[in-house]
Amino acid sequence: MTNLQSVVLEVADVEATERFLAEAFGLSGQVRVRAAAAESSGFRGFTLSLIVGQPSTVSSLFDSAVEAGATVVKPVTKSLWGYGGVVQGPDGTIWKIATSAKKDTGPATRAIDSVALLIGCEDVAASKKFYLEQGLTVAKSFGRKYVEFDGTGQVKLALYGRKALAKDAGVPVDGSGSHRIVLTATGTTFTDPDEFAWEPVRAASTH
Repeated sequence: MTNLQSVVLEVADVEATERFLAEAFGLSGQVRVRAAAAESSGFRGFTLSLIVGQPSTVSSLFDSAVEAGATVVKPVTKSLWGYGGVVQGPDGTIWKIATSAKKDTGPATRAIDSVALLIGCEDVAASKKFYLEQGLTVAKSFGRKYVEFDGTGQVKLALYGRKALAKDAGVPVDGSGSHRIVLTATGTTFTDPDEFAWEPVRAASTH
């Protein structure tokens, strides 16, 4: 079974991005960094989500990301599903910070419950079929719109339509070139239908 261990961001400035991840979110293991091998422009076809326990944690992480150099894409706000906001890191990665809770139940923390990678697919059904063939199992599925996989390791994996994902993130859907991420997993090297590359954990070259 493919077991997603980390997402490797390919960036122009490795040290600056590592510093941003540490200062903004305190991340290290789930999201790694290496020098970019290719260029891209516009929407890169994915977002990373930080799922937390309460609104004050969302605000704390959102504010520290902005202080560390992120650009506000969507300010934090309440919604029918909870509370959250979106920022874009200095390297171009789009981060959504969110909670399903609508009220704080204790003092503010910076604890991250889970990290999720959302891939924007041209054909969600085709990508779902591909990942099932890689040994993943479905946790949630909403027709051809959204799929969330179960037990995918340190980083959760979900599929969403590319246009819908861009709209949810608050950015234009247009983009070209490399995704500039590599997914490291317990398994073999492969590339999915939307050209997201997977590498075995030991083969992934990180800084």
